[in-house]
Amino acid sequence: MKIIRPLTLLTFSASLSLQAAQPEYVDQPQLHDIAANVSAQRIEQDIEKLVSFGTRHTLSETESDTRGIGAARRWIKAEFERISAACGNCLEVYYSSATISGEKRIPDPVEVISVIAVQRGVSDPDRYVLMSGDIDSRVSDVMDATSDSPGANDNASGVAGTLEAARVLSQYRFNGSIVYAALSGEEQGLFGGKILAEQAAKDGWRLKAVLNNDMIGNIEGINGVINNTTARIFAEGTRQTETDREATIRRFTGGEVDSPSRNLARYIDLVADRYIPNLDTMVVYRLDRFGRGGHHRPFNDLGFPGVRIMETNENYVRQHQDLREENGIKYGDTIDGVNFDYAAKLTALNAVSLASMAWAPNPPAEVSIKGAVEPSTTLSWQALDKAQNPHLAGYKIYWRYTDAPQWQFSRFVGDVTEFTLENVVIDNYFFGVASVSKDGFESPVVFPGAAGAFGE
Repeated sequence: MKIIRPLTLLTFSASLSLQAAQPEYVDQPQLHDIAANVSAQRIEQDIEKLVSFGTRHTLSETESDTRGIGAARRWIKAEFERISAACGNCLEVYYSSATISGEKRIPDPVEVISVIAVQRGVSDPDRYVLMSGDIDSRVSDVMDATSDSPGANDNASGVAGTLEAARVLSQYRFNGSIVYAALSGEEQGLFGGKILAEQAAKDGWRLKAVLNNDMIGNIEGINGVINNTTARIFAEGTRQTETDREATIRRFTGGEVDSPSRNLARYIDLVADRYIPNLDTMVVYRLDRFGRGGHHRPFNDLGFPGVRIMETNENYVRQHQDLREENGIKYGDTIDGVNFDYAAKLTALNAVSLASMAWAPNPPAEVSIKGAVEPSTTLSWQALDKAQNPHLAGYKIYWRYTDAPQWQFSRFVGDVTEFTLENVVIDNYFFGVASVSKDGFESPVVFPGAAGAFGE
C-alpha cells in the first residue's frame, strides 16, 4: 500500500509557490566542455608509465630513475611541472613530506613524500578543493617492497586521473583554489594524507572538499558483473571531531545524514546527473568500504569534508595480489584490468565537480534555523565576504523530506541573510542553504548548525 504523506492544503500551496519563485537551473557550457576534454588516451599513457616503475611500494627503491617509488614521484612532479609550464606557470608544485618510523608497516625511518600541485584562485585563493590519488602499490605481503607490484588500478588510475584533471582545469581560472595531490604511504597507513591534512590545518586552509580517487578503472566485479555506467561515492556521517555538546544538539535537531561530507556527496551526485553522460552515482552512507579505509579519512579525522570516489564493482583477485596464475585464474593488478574510458568518465566527474565548486561562492557559514511550534521555518546565515566572492548573486534555500536521499525543493531568496519559508513546518523536512553566483554556479548545501558546517 502506498503511503500518502500528510500535507495540508496550505503547505502544499506554499511549496508550489516557492518552487515557482526560483529561477531556472542554469546549465553551464564550460562544465560540459571540461567533461568532454578529459582524454582516456592520456590516462592510459600515464597508467602505463606508472606501471613501468615495477613497484611503487612506500618502502621501495628511491635512487633509481627507472624503478621504485622515488622514480615514480619524480616523474609525477615533472609531469605537474610540464602542465604548469603549459598554462603560464599556473601551478605551484612541491613535495609534501615527513619521516615516519616506529609504525607497524613502517618500522624503520622512511621519508614519506607526496607530490602536490596548487592552482591558485583569483578572488578567494585561501579557499581550497582537493583531488587526490595514491602513488604507492603493494602485493599480497604488505611489507614486500621488492616484488613487481604494477598497481595499475590500485592506484595508478587515481594518480592518472588527478594528472589529467590538472591538464584540463589548468586551462581555466577559478575564484577558489584547486589542489591536485599524488599521495604516498596509503597502503602503509594513510601517511601521505595525514601529513598533508595536518599541514593544511596548521596553515589555516579553508578546505571545503576532498575528493579521494582510489580505484577508478575497473568495471568487472568479482561477482561477474560488468558495468561501466555506475560509480560509488563514500561519505561519512557525523564528524569525527564532533563534541559531546554538538552530539546532544544533533540528537534533537538532526544532522546524522547531513554532514558536510554527505552534502558534498549529494553535490557530486547532481553533477554526475547533469554533466556526465551515462553515469549513475551511488552515494554510500559509510566512511569507506565495510571495515576498510582510504586517503580521505585523515582529512575527515580533522573535520574536513571528504569523500571517496571509486568503481562500483571491485575485483579482489586484482587487488593486493602477487602476480601469478592459479587454477586458471590470473592474479595481480595489471594494466589489462583497467578500462580507460571508464577511468576517464570518473576523472571527468572529478574535474567538473572541482570546477563547479571553485567557480561557485564560498559555502554559507553560521547557518542556523528556527521554527519549533510555529507554522513556518526561518533560516539565517552569515553574509559572505564580497571581496572574496565578487560574483555572489545571493543564496538558495533547499529542503527535503527527512527520509529523502537528495534535496527536493528549493527557492532562491536573493542577497539576504535571513528568510522565512511561510507555512513550511520545520518538523517535516530537513533544510539547508547554498550560495549562488551571478552566472549560476552553486556551492554545496550547508545543513544548519555544527553538524553541517563547512567552516568559515
